[in-house]
Amino acid sequence: MKFCYADPPYPGQAKRYKHDPRHAEVDPIALMLRLEAEFPDGWAMSTSSPALRVVCAAMPERARVAAWCKTFGGMKPWVYPTYAWEPVVFRAAPKLANLDRQTPFDYFQSMPTMKNFMGAKPAEFCFWIFDMLGARQGDELVDLFPGTGAVTQAWQFYQATIAPPALEPA
Repeated sequence: MKFCYADPPYPGQAKRYKHDPRHAEVDPIALMLRLEAEFPDGWAMSTSSPALRVVCAAMPERARVAAWCKTFGGMKPWVYPTYAWEPVVFRAAPKLANLDRQTPFDYFQSMPTMKNFMGAKPAEFCFWIFDMLGARQGDELVDLFPGTGAVTQAWQFYQATIAPPALEPA
């Protein structure tokens, strides 16, 4: 199966990446339509809570919203309350035969990555995404916005460590 993860600059935030010309403003609705068309096996897209009003209105029928709850949030005096979670819109394959492992929750709690690149995701977050999509050994993942490469590195580790699929009875 072939999955995709997209972590674009969140709507209205591309200007914060002024040091990196690869990060232009991305239309989240157009991106979701692209993910739906090109990745029928499943996809996930990180976004911001302020963008949910627009994103949810355009979500495909089987798509859902999950929550990454951060155990640390940067306190800013002009932001109340602090942004301490991020929505992840996803659509997994319609039939997942992953009964050989625990079903993931639609929320995940972890510390954000404290790297020198805004938006970098920790490996544990990536594993949660892979589990929600139903990824298995031998599947393919496309990382549309590779940034630091952390998602690709997590995918390589995940592929090397997850158990192979259980054999179906003959």
